[in-house]
This record gives sequence, C-alpha cells and structure tokens, in this order.
Amino acid sequence: MSRMLATFVRDPANGLAELGTRAHGGVVRLKLGPFRPYLVTHPDHVQQVLRGNWANYRREGMFWNPLKRMLGDGILGDGPVWETSRAILQSLFTAPYVASLAGVIASTIDARVAELDGLARTGAPIDAAREMAAIVNQSVVRVLFGDRVSRRDSERLISAYHTADAAVTVRLLMPFMPYRLPLPGDRAFMNAVAAIDDVVFPVIRQAKAEGPGHGEVDVVSALCHGAGGPPRDERWIRDDLVSVYAAASETTATTLTWLWPLLDAHPEVAARLYAEIDEVVGEGPPLPSHVPELRYTKMVLQEVMRLYPAGWLFPRMATESEQIGGTRVKAGSMVLISPYATHRLEGFWDRPLVFDPERFAPDAPRRRHRYVYFPFGGGPHQCLGQHLFYMDAPLIVAALLSRFRPVSVGGGPFTPARTALLRPRGRVILRLRPARTTLRSPR
Repeated sequence: MSRMLATFVRDPANGLAELGTRAHGGVVRLKLGPFRPYLVTHPDHVQQVLRGNWANYRREGMFWNPLKRMLGDGILGDGPVWETSRAILQSLFTAPYVASLAGVIASTIDARVAELDGLARTGAPIDAAREMAAIVNQSVVRVLFGDRVSRRDSERLISAYHTADAAVTVRLLMPFMPYRLPLPGDRAFMNAVAAIDDVVFPVIRQAKAEGPGHGEVDVVSALCHGAGGPPRDERWIRDDLVSVYAAASETTATTLTWLWPLLDAHPEVAARLYAEIDEVVGEGPPLPSHVPELRYTKMVLQEVMRLYPAGWLFPRMATESEQIGGTRVKAGSMVLISPYATHRLEGFWDRPLVFDPERFAPDAPRRRHRYVYFPFGGGPHQCLGQHLFYMDAPLIVAALLSRFRPVSVGGGPFTPARTALLRPRGRVILRLRPARTTLRSPR
C-alpha cells in the first residue's frame, strides 16, 4: 500500500486538504493503489468542473457505485431521469415554498427542543449528534412526508442513515474493490437500506392512493403527482425521497453537531451568539420572522460549514478528455472535488484554519471567488436544500439557545471521522444548563 493510500484511508479529508495546500491549488494526480484520480481544489478549476463544463463531468464511476445502492439515480444521477426529478423538486425547494412552511417548521422544532427540558434540569449528558439529528429529523420529515410518518418510523430513518453512512466507509475509501469480494460494513449497509425502504415505500403508496390535492403540500405528494415528464414509478420516487432526506436532514444535523465544540473553543463567539438570540428571540419561542434578524447566527453557521462542510467530497467522472489548469485529464478518469480542501487554501482565505464568523459579515468586502466557498456544491447540481437549511438551522439554534446554554463535557479536539458525511470522530457530549431560572412551556 502506498504512503498516499495509507494517508487517504486513515484521514481522507485532511489528507486531501494537505495535498491541495502543498500544490497551492494545482491539480494533483493521486496514487491510491490501482486507483489514480485527480484532485481539483483551485476555485477556477472547481468552477470548470461544476459549472463551466459540467456536462463533461458526470456523477458516475467507482465513488458513486457504493452510494447508488442506497440513493439510486433520480436527483443524484445524470441525464433525463435527473432532469425530470430536478424540474419537479426545484419548483418546491424555493424560498417562497420554504417560507410557506416556516410556521410548521418553527413549531415542530420548538416542541421537539422542549423535550430536552428534563435533561437540562437534571444535568444529564446528551449525545449532540444524536439529539441534533432527532431535532432536524422532526422538521424535515414534516416537510417531506407530511403527517404520514410516525415518530417511531422517523427515528428508524435516523438510525438507518447513520448506520449506512458509517458502513459505506470502506467502499468509499477503496472504491476499486470488486463487489464480489465482501468488505466490512457491506451487510450493515444493506440492512440499513432495507430499513429505509420499509419506511419510505409505504408512504409513497399512501400518497399515491390519496391522489393529488390531499391535505397539506409536501414533497412526497409533489413527486407522486408532479405534472410533466414520464410516469414515475415507486422506485424513482423512492430514490428522490431518500436522496432529498439525506441532503436536507443529514447536512443540517452534521453542521449543528460541529457547532458546539467550536463554540466551546471560542467563548467570545458563543457570547455574541447568545446575546443576539437573547435580543431577537428573548424567551421565545423562535418564529420565522426572527430568522432575517439572526444575522450573526447565520454568519456562525456559514463559518462552521466553511471549516466542516458536511458534503466534503464531490466525485465526478470525465466523459471526454480535456485540460484542467494545464493538466490533461483523460476520458474515464475520476476527478475529486473537496470543499473541505478548497475552504482551507491559504491563497484564498486569511488564516484558513481559524474559526472566524466575521468572514461572512454582511459589510465584509466581497473579495471571494464564487467557488472558493461552496458547501452546497455548485452549477446545475447545486443542492436544492439551501433555502430549507437557512430556515431550519437558525430556528434550531435559536430554539436551543433561548432555553439552554450547552456545555461540552470532555472529548476533543475533534477531527473528521472516516464517514461519507463529515462527522466528528468521537462523540460530542453536552450538558444543557437552563438559560434562565424557569424554563418556558412549549407553545
């Protein structure tokens, strides 16, 4: 095993970031055993792959094969199937659509956060990753599935996604291994996929049976009854729902998990964040109308995503040969784009390893290249869930901090785990101290 392969397997996110830094953003040919992809980190080159000549770089190849066993094609694929899915989903995940659901999202979050009051009174520790996922899950499930998914089934989804994310690691780190050779995690991954299907397929069948115009607007109804394009079978709808759920819930939960150790390490940021929420939200509950006023909260979240973007690796396969930054990339080659690596390039960020929300202040000079910061991807495949994130995440932070003052319990410093999403290695454990002497009741 080559030294580069050993580094990639041991600490893939930091391994790629180190290579990108050493090359000053130049294209790097990786030697990962028999697998030799190109690492692209310079914003100009990222723009070429994700936007300028995006049609030449498809979401196919060895890195996608493990994920497609769970996510399928649909919105995470390419070609006509992706175009149809994108057209339907893009009409939903707009700022006005998310705003129309904001009241439901806010009340769902507030009710779920209120369930932590007992733990705050007793001082019992909580697992931040687990609790963030549970809070996010409640709001995202409501947006995607309406009232068709029970609390028990929504918790099954969380568990299955977390299992799949960890179990697929070996396949992602060694994508050249043939599927006829069983690897650690394969069985757990497929069991997780089966658990997800057990929840999602009955919801699709229920939505189809109800017909269009039933109850509140939700994503599963739109996918089942969306106008235009070819008829959509259950598998196609399932693939889109599973993909959108992963993008909407797991990305937000992962970002919020990283937030707490960063605030613990930077008390001056935490103090300013608390002050803003006290001023804007007070004793709560947080409302959709508060979100535009939570400017520093948004800056903090943006900086968390700069240092720890949940989607840390965007693989693409070149369909035709072309030059990227003077390097000839042959047809059929894999190109790896890592926001984690690009977000750490010294030529484009001042003190790139320092957590500094002021980078995103509204009055800060707009000096950044469009593709020096891209936690949601870019080009035609840019994540559709941005508007939902910027409604969901600030409301969750506000709901938590209007009630509690989370305190980290041991652990750290935290580094990225070897998972498909950029989760912290090790458990982030918190104790929730009441922000005030008396905790308010949920509305």
